[in-house]
Amino acid sequence: MHSKVLTLISHHLCPYVQRASIVLSEKGVAFERTHIDLAAKPDWFLRISPLGKVPLLVVPRGRADAILFESAVICEYLEETQGPPALHPADPLLRARHRGWMEFGSSILADLWGYETTSDAAEFEAKRQVLKVKFATLEQELGAGPYFAGSRFSMVDAVFAPVFRYFELFEALLPSRIFDGLPRVNAWRQALAVRPSVVNAVTPDYPERLIAFLQHHGAYLLTHSKIAA
Repeated sequence: MHSKVLTLISHHLCPYVQRASIVLSEKGVAFERTHIDLAAKPDWFLRISPLGKVPLLVVPRGRADAILFESAVICEYLEETQGPPALHPADPLLRARHRGWMEFGSSILADLWGYETTSDAAEFEAKRQVLKVKFATLEQELGAGPYFAGSRFSMVDAVFAPVFRYFELFEALLPSRIFDGLPRVNAWRQALAVRPSVVNAVTPDYPERLIAFLQHHGAYLLTHSKIAA
């Protein structure tokens, strides 16, 4: 494929795609988006995606586009080539700490996969407890807010916004009490939920698509939810 502007190859539900979209929006970069079905990956996508995953960022470069894969790589490229605003702190030590918390966010996404897809009550509860502990750890790191590093939106916020978006639906389906007693985390969730770059990182039918995903997996979240009842 050949593009005249940056193109984000996407899937409607992918939280890693959302990271890249948020960073592009925060940087004020014009971009196009192409959604694919990961259950039926097109041949053109498989030819350009070394890992067969999204996101990909197609970067126009003369006669041949350059393809970037992996959300962390894409976000770092955008930080280095686009802007302002800078989404990483200038101080090397603080920047390294932020990158560590970004990895912490990725570990939560790994736990969320089990939480949202399992149909087993014991596994669901185990994942709930893991998530509760991790968010409690975050509570101790946060300050006055409204964002991870205070008043300035950062790359850490771009990582956690898709994490919290899941819970906008999950908590409506089956209250988890994961966020009980975590006022700073809850305030952070609320601030991110209304940020334009976060709102626009998904299509308006995101909740319906997520429910269909849960139905496909026979998820405990859905079979024991208010909707199921």
